[in-house]
Amino acid sequence: MILYRLTKKKYRNDISGIGAEIAGGRWNSIGNAVLYTAANRALCTAEIAVHTPLGIVPKDYYLISIEIPKNAKIKEVESSDLPKNWKTFPHIPSTKKIGDEFIKQSEFLILKVPSAVIQGEYNYLINPNHIDFKNINIKSSELFEFDKRLFKR
Repeated sequence: MILYRLTKKKYRNDISGIGAEIAGGRWNSIGNAVLYTAANRALCTAEIAVHTPLGIVPKDYYLISIEIPKNAKIKEVESSDLPKNWKTFPHIPSTKKIGDEFIKQSEFLILKVPSAVIQGEYNYLINPNHIDFKNINIKSSELFEFDKRLFKR
C-alpha cells in the first residue's frame, strides 16, 4: 500500500510524527506522536487547502509517497461510529481520544479514519511507536506545485 503526505521541504524526510506531537490534531492530543497521511494525492491537496488562507498559494511543498508493508495491521473507524459533530473545529475531545488510544495501545500500525474534508475519502494515521513502523519507508519525494486556482479570493 502507498500512502501520501504533503509537507514542507525541510520536513520531507521526517516521518517521526513529531509535528502532530507538538501541535495535536483532530485525531491526537498534544504529546502523542502520529504521522498523518492520506489515501491519495488529491486528498493531501485538499487537506493543505483547508488550512491555508485564501490568496496564499503554499510554496516549497513536497509530495511524499510512503510504502506500507502488505501485512500491516489496520484499524478502521467508520464515520457512522462517530458523533454527529466529529468534523467540527476546534477538534472535539472524542476524536482525539480515539487516536490517543490507538497510539497508546500500539496494537495496530495504522488507523484508517474518515476525512473531514472530502466525504467518502480516508486519512491514514501511522503510529511511529508501533513495532512494525521500522518496515515503512519513503518511496519517493517530489516537489509539488499547487494549482493557484485553489487559493483564489
